[in-house]
Amino acid sequence: MEYNPTRVSGHTREISAANARLMARLFYLGNLLAFLPGLVVAPFLFITEPQKTMMIFMFLLMVVPPILWFGISIMVYIVARHHPNPRVGHHTQQAAYLFYGALGVVIPVGTFFGTDWKLWIITGGLVALVVVPWSALALWRIRREDWQDTTYEVEHP
Repeated sequence: MEYNPTRVSGHTREISAANARLMARLFYLGNLLAFLPGLVVAPFLFITEPQKTMMIFMFLLMVVPPILWFGISIMVYIVARHHPNPRVGHHTQQAAYLFYGALGVVIPVGTFFGTDWKLWIITGGLVALVVVPWSALALWRIRREDWQDTTYEVEHP
C-alpha cells in the first residue's frame, strides 16, 4: 500500500455480491410496482363499464403508486447511486432515466387533456407498456450479470 500523507487510512469493508445485486435491482423493482397496477387496470376500465365508485378506485390505483414511487425513488436514488460498487450506480441511473423520462413525457402531454379521463388512462397505459417490459428486461439482465463482492476503504477525517 502506498503512503499518502493527505489521507488518513481507515479500515476496509466488504459489501457482498448479493447486496450489490439487490441494490441494483431496487429502482427497477420500484418502477414495476409503480406502473404494473396501471397496466392491469387500464384495459379493464375500457373493456368493462365500471360504476362510478369502482372507476374512481381503479383510477386511484393507476395514479397513487407512481406518485408514491416518485417520492420514494428520490431516496432510493440517493442511496443506490453512490453505492461503492459502480455497477449499482449505473443500473440505478438507467432505471431513474426510464422512470423520470416516462413521467416527464406525461406532464407536458397531459397538459392538453384537461379532465378527459380516457386520455389520462390511455397515456398511463402507454407509459406502463414502455416502463414495465423495459424494467423486467433490466431485472433479468441484472440477475444474469456476474456480481462480485466489493471491498472499499473507509476513511476517517
